[in-house]
Amino acid sequence: MPRRLIGEILVEKQRISEESLRKALLLQKEAKKRIGAILMEEGLVAEEDILEALSLQFGIPYSPTLDGNGIDTEIISRIPINFAKENRLVPVGEKNGRLIVGTADPLNIQPIDDLRVLLGCEIEPLISSEREILRAINRFYELAANSPEEIIQDLDEEDSSKILSELEETEDLLDATSEAPVIKLVNLILSQAVNSRASDIHIEPYQKEIRIRYRIDGVLYTILNPPKRYQLAIISRIKIMAKLNIAEKRLPQDGRIRIKIADKDIDIRVSVIPTSFGERVVLRLLDKSNLLLDLENIGLPPDRRVMVNQLIHVAHGIVLVTGPTGSGKTTTLYAALSEINSPDKNIITIEDPIEYQLDGIGQIQVNAKIDLTFAAGLRSIVRQDPDVILVGEIRDSETAEIAIHAALTGHLVFSTLHTNDSAGAITRLIDMAIEPFLISSSLNAVIAQRLVRVICERCKEPYTPDAESLREISLVPEDLDNNTLYRGKGCPECVNTGYVGRVGIYEILIVDDSIKSLILQTSEANIIRNKGIENGMSTLRKDGASKVLEGITTIEEVLRVTQE
Repeated sequence: MPRRLIGEILVEKQRISEESLRKALLLQKEAKKRIGAILMEEGLVAEEDILEALSLQFGIPYSPTLDGNGIDTEIISRIPINFAKENRLVPVGEKNGRLIVGTADPLNIQPIDDLRVLLGCEIEPLISSEREILRAINRFYELAANSPEEIIQDLDEEDSSKILSELEETEDLLDATSEAPVIKLVNLILSQAVNSRASDIHIEPYQKEIRIRYRIDGVLYTILNPPKRYQLAIISRIKIMAKLNIAEKRLPQDGRIRIKIADKDIDIRVSVIPTSFGERVVLRLLDKSNLLLDLENIGLPPDRRVMVNQLIHVAHGIVLVTGPTGSGKTTTLYAALSEINSPDKNIITIEDPIEYQLDGIGQIQVNAKIDLTFAAGLRSIVRQDPDVILVGEIRDSETAEIAIHAALTGHLVFSTLHTNDSAGAITRLIDMAIEPFLISSSLNAVIAQRLVRVICERCKEPYTPDAESLREISLVPEDLDNNTLYRGKGCPECVNTGYVGRVGIYEILIVDDSIKSLILQTSEANIIRNKGIENGMSTLRKDGASKVLEGITTIEEVLRVTQE
């Protein structure tokens, strides 16, 4: 019996229409690509639909996730990582004496045959997505590598005179096999941080130990405590990677590292400062592949998204985003710029630092050493005929004044302020000696935001909170009649935290006529805030409560980030 065609299976499963299939087949004749690739390129089906159809076509099981529970690390160590990555293959388990191998392409038979010869056993393929295969390779090969404790043991056996002379950089951290133990240890610290979704790595020296901590979804976790005697070697390795002066231990230093871990390009900002027990290092990890430059994906509810869309498409005025460090202000502003970026607009930014390169946008890096401050840069930007200006942060009255004058002379200005809520931004500007009439005539809106952790989909479970917890976020038991509240139990996927990723909660104060007249009368934030609520403004806590009812986050998370 002839094998059924992918297109027929997709039509039968009602994933595409016969008409769409006919068009795709015509395109296939010209492009000479597989029909599945054509259908995905045209946006007619998702990758999962193609993989499920391949599963039916070949009679090979399909799994959207690859856990690899019980896979022998000895088998992993026998398959070169380059072979696994190049052919999108990864061993995930054993069954009846056969090795189960995840593959993104069951039509590519040669590598599976090579694996059969290499390992001397029968192979049973399992279809999964390319993204999931790479994620599994990333995770399994790290697990097969030495643990930090084993590497520290190797350091004990290493001749200490050799340690600092063997610090060489590698191209892909997962390909590292024969470096000095200190290099292996630093590589492992970096790769584990990426796989744990950490945003920062803290290397903190104390009197008798070093503490290494990861910040995962905004919360710090202690990961490792290497012996104090390896402090110099670990920090020297990082300074060499960041091209810093390893002999200078008395002054703060800043640098950058670019690394590749499996399919991810990671940009790392390095900050080194001297402390009483040695140099303290903080590494900020920026995964360029994970940047959400889309207003839809950053957590804005549909009604607030419409509001923000209107704000960013006006011709002039200031839009401020407020919140503490690490609350996602820059990501929100980048998403806004991406939304309005077009060939007919001249968009220029001045930032400290430039976190991500944005195509079609001129970006200036602040440099205090040569007096290129926010204020000095902003003065020059105004002479560059911009339509839209982004000022990374308003830190002083001079920057605030220039930004306001730019807004009053026909430019749309975006910037950030460190205040607790939206109304507090107005008070802060008045504290900077900006005249209230200038604020009322230039300010369009203030967006306050926080990031809350998202409940892990793998281990989420329903529960009923007590009335006191509900009352703290202004909910009543009746609100649960049509909604189920969830929390995460903790699993390997979420590093036993119960959360994976973060999403924004927002408070948007529109500066309409009533708020403008209030600014001219008072600088009292509470009065302005109450007027905003009267005008229909949803507070941070109220937006957080709605995300709790939607099953996105927990009551504890909302209370943690919106302490009033």
